[in-house]
Order: sequence, then C-alpha cells, then structure tokens
Amino acid sequence: MKATYIDYSDTGSFSKTLLAYLANDERLQPFYGERPDLEGFRAQIERKQGFQHRSLLVSQLEEQYGPTLADSPRVAEHIALLKEPNTFTVTTGHQLNIFTGPLYFIFKIVSAIRLAKDLKKAFPEYNFVPVYWMATEDHDFAEINNTRVFGKKISWDVPAVSGTGRMSTSTIADTVKQYCNTFGISPNADRLKAIVEQAYLQNRSLADATRDMVNAFFKQEGLVIIDADRKALKEPFIPYILQDVLEEKSVKAIDNSSKRLTELGFQTQVHARDINFFYLTDEFRERIVRTEDGRFEVLHQQLYFTAQEMKAEIEQYPERFSPNVVMRPLYEEIILPNLAYIGGGAEIVYWLQLRANFNQYDVPFPILIPRNSAMITDDSVTGKIYRLDLTFKSIFKSTDALKNEYVRRHTKHRLNLRDEWMELNAIFGKIKLRTHKIDPSLGASTEAVKARLKKAINSLEKKLLKADKHNYDDALLQIERVKDKLFPNGGLQERSENFAALYIKHGEELIQELEKHFNPLDFKFTIVY
Repeated sequence: MKATYIDYSDTGSFSKTLLAYLANDERLQPFYGERPDLEGFRAQIERKQGFQHRSLLVSQLEEQYGPTLADSPRVAEHIALLKEPNTFTVTTGHQLNIFTGPLYFIFKIVSAIRLAKDLKKAFPEYNFVPVYWMATEDHDFAEINNTRVFGKKISWDVPAVSGTGRMSTSTIADTVKQYCNTFGISPNADRLKAIVEQAYLQNRSLADATRDMVNAFFKQEGLVIIDADRKALKEPFIPYILQDVLEEKSVKAIDNSSKRLTELGFQTQVHARDINFFYLTDEFRERIVRTEDGRFEVLHQQLYFTAQEMKAEIEQYPERFSPNVVMRPLYEEIILPNLAYIGGGAEIVYWLQLRANFNQYDVPFPILIPRNSAMITDDSVTGKIYRLDLTFKSIFKSTDALKNEYVRRHTKHRLNLRDEWMELNAIFGKIKLRTHKIDPSLGASTEAVKARLKKAINSLEKKLLKADKHNYDDALLQIERVKDKLFPNGGLQERSENFAALYIKHGEELIQELEKHFNPLDFKFTIVY
C-alpha cells in the first residue's frame, strides 16, 4: 500500500479547537501540559518517574487476562515490563462497540502502537507500552450496540443494564450470525468469523468478549488491554472519590476552564456536575446527587446516605463508584504510568477542560495526541480520482462543488457573466449619477434595482451551469460514485464503516500497513491506497 497526507485543516472535517491545538495557538496553552513532540515527552517522562502502583497494576492485568496470557507472549512481556521504573504507557480508550464498531476504533489502537514504537526509537533507555482502556463502566448502550458493514447496519437489540462491560453476551448469537453472514467466502473471512465467534459466543461479559477480539488482532504488537472496573484498581482512587463526592471539589475548576475556553471562542464538550460519580452495581448505574437536607441520593433507586455513611461506603466499596466523563481521565492517570492520551477530536477538546482539575489534585496531566485519522481506498477509486482531474485534497469538497468545478474546467462555453456584469455596473454608475442630479433621494432606488439585477444575473449563471452539466452526465455520475465510496452517508469513512470489509480484502496486512503509514506526531490526515 501507499499513503499520502494532507493537512487536517484542508479536510473541513475537524473542529476549530482541535486545529488551534495542533497549530500551537497560544490562547490554548494554559489548558494543556507538554506539547505533543519529543521534547514534551522527555519532560513528561521526568514528571511521571514517581508512579507508585506498578505491582498492583501488573497483578490486576495478569488476573484479567488469566490463562489467555500464555497465548499472547508479547502482551505478557509488556505487562511484566510495567513493573520496571523505566517503563511507561501511551493510552487510548474507547467504548465497547460490538465487533469494534467504526473504523476509528482500530485507528486509535494503531496510533498508540505506532507511537510506542516511535518513542522507543527516540528514547531507547525506556520502555513504552501501548494500552487500550476499555470503557467498561459506560452505560450508553445505544451508542455501541450496532455497527455498519458493507452498508448494512447490524444491531444487538437487548435491554441495557448497568455498565456495558458487565452485560452478558448470552443473547448476541443472532447478531453475530448476521454480522458474519456479510463476509462472503475467503480465507480472511473464515479467520475473521472464527475470531468473532470465539470472542462473543462464550456467554461471557461484553468486556471479556471485547478483550478477546481486540487481543486477537493486536497481541503480536503487545497491546495491553485494561478493564478498570475493579475494586483493587479503585482503591488508590479512594481519596479522589471522597473529595469529589463529599467536598464537590472538581466542578468549580472544570467550570472555570470551560468558561474561559468559551470566552476565547472555543467550543467545550462536557459539563461537570457537583458530584461526578455514578453508583454502580450489576443492575444499574445511576447518578449520585446531594439532597436539600444534606444527604446523598442515588437517583431512581430510593437509596440514601448521610455524609458519614457515604464516606464509609466509598472506603469500603470503591468499586461501586464509577467516574463520569470528567473524572475518568483522572482515574486513568492515577493507576497507569501514562505519558500520553490518544483520542479523537472531541476527546482532545474535553481533555482541555480538565487540566485545572488535574492541577488541584496534583496529578500530572498527560500529553494530548489526536489519533491518526485516515481514509482507505484502492487502485480503482484512485484511478477514477485522477481520471476525473481531482486530487486527494479536492475530494473533501462537497459533491456539488466538485461537479461545478469539473464542468467549468471542461466546458467549451463561457458560463460566467462577469464581463457583462462589469458593463452593466458601469451603466448603473451613469444612471445613479443622473438620478442624483434630479433627486438625490433616488440613489437608494437605483441601488435596489442594481441589486435585483445582480441577483438575476447570478441566477442566470446557475442556470447556464446546470444546462451545461447535461453534457457531462457520465463524468458527474463518476464523481458521485467516488464521493459515495469514500464518504458513506456524507461523512468520513472512519466514522461509520466497520473494519470487516477492509480486513476481508487485506487480511493481517491491513493493520501492518496502517501502522507503517501512521505518523502520530506529524498530525496529518492519512490516505492509504
């Protein structure tokens, strides 16, 4: 495969805030730590030297993998390295989308793997372990219970309970069958089917199924997968849970940052609450709020605690306290020797809201790395792009814009009336001068007539262009097909399509080629073909 790269700003697909961060906009500098470059990593390594929970982390990972670790020697090696003070992680996280969901799930993980390898080359005296943080405590099941492959939506329609990682896969067999039936017959299809069935048809939790499937694709790279929904991992987090729940310490810092970002003209993504934890059991995950009489209520459960009872509950059962989106990043940095977080554009934006909260808890803030964003195509589509006199950069324009530009480039007729308008404009100048001599107040009327004529000229130009398009029906149809292929449903391929179609075509080479062509610290949109 080959690759070409374009600036994110040229795609029209990423937020102003993300582009400002990549451009090192000085207005954003108070909202992040080290810059995403090698000098930033050098400083971050020093900052993270005092990490305290290595033995706990390793024992928990070994317990989570269990016997399967024997079949993943590279993963086992990386987990063992985490005991060493010169070993650090680079982490990405995502929800437990069934069958990995949209392509960017895979892109996130490949970005982490490639970054870990690049850092090892730059700092050979240290070790760097890529980590996938499974969002097992998230409860938004509607976001993860479906995927789209070969244009077909596959859904697992069952009632949601608790955190999605705790859900049983005992009812997913029909969904697995629908998914695998789209594969066709080929060696790659057979291998993918075997991986999916092994992962999802063992009547285990969705967290276990996701670990199994992701590990099957990335164990050769030593990707470490963590499920932080564990009592032992929550125990080092107890002091922070107490301060947020009992003292409402986080909300003010985050709200102040959000307000400052908004005043600077940047968007925000998340909203902090007075209490940023849910109460989590196998049956439900519900918000904790403070009542008017000073007690703590678990919403919709008729469950109440006094302040003293809540303190005791946190200290005895920390696993029941599930961080929301603004406290989960803090939890991650408490239990991992982490240098950087790799996230999508929206994730990077909400992390910018959180640095002040990290500062007040005296927790090092990770380097923020936008994941590699990419489009994958083939020679047939690439050939059409060039035959249509397009470029990989121009295809990000709208279909109508591409069609109009094509017709204007190839037409034998002059479709714009610019020269004619210049002549008319000169005439109106004379008319305005004459009317002003008769009655100065008629100037406005003259301008109104001129504006109506300008509008009519513009409308006529559009009609000329539309009429001439019929002479290029075949080419314009090809433009539509290229756009539909590369931008399904009008959006980026990575945001809707599952990786299965590409895996069936390319096999294991797909992940190898992505890793080869991704450059996590270059911050360019990658087109692989």
